[in-house]
Amino acid sequence: MKTTRLLPENREFRINTIYCIGKNYADHAKEMGGDVPKEPVIFLKPNSAVISNGDPIIIPAMSSNVHHEVELTVLIGTGGKNIPLATAMRHVAGYGVGLDMTMRDRQSEAKKAGNPWAVSKGFDTSAPLSPFVAASSVPDPHALEISLSVNGTVRQRSSTEHMIFRVDVLIAYLSSIFTLCEGDIIYTGTPEGVAQVVPGDVLEAVIPGVGSIRHSVQ
Repeated sequence: MKTTRLLPENREFRINTIYCIGKNYADHAKEMGGDVPKEPVIFLKPNSAVISNGDPIIIPAMSSNVHHEVELTVLIGTGGKNIPLATAMRHVAGYGVGLDMTMRDRQSEAKKAGNPWAVSKGFDTSAPLSPFVAASSVPDPHALEISLSVNGTVRQRSSTEHMIFRVDVLIAYLSSIFTLCEGDIIYTGTPEGVAQVVPGDVLEAVIPGVGSIRHSVQ
């Protein structure tokens, strides 16, 4: 079982379910050729997909087009079912930064066939993840700069203020369908600028005040 840590107390959490939100930035939805969703688009990653800062991202042999997607991540500290919107933020233990690595070619094939995205989104090393900082140290998770650089060149840069569905909305919505548990993680969606990576690339994802991760691609 993979684990993560909440700083500064260095508390360890066992990673439970990883919920990912698709098309949660309007400009990213447009660049992917889709409409802005009217409700959150949800998919899952297995916790076996998680890697820590510095671990290599491995491109699967079955894909020739893997993309980076930088995201604000949310660690659930207190679980619940049918969590009210008004109290949803009380369930957040901390915030981090992550990458949703995606086999874009396999995802496109799945979309055309009407099949699930599990293969394209859940492969080993597809979920690079930073440690989390306590929610109390982040005054407003919806006012954070988020960026991704490849070999020192910025490819993605935006602000979490542009999220369509904010953290409290996501928690309330997810908990209306699934029982959220301590150690669940939410990948809150990526801004525009996603692009292909190739072996030898070095990726650096940063959310100032929250965290950073750096990974090489193999």
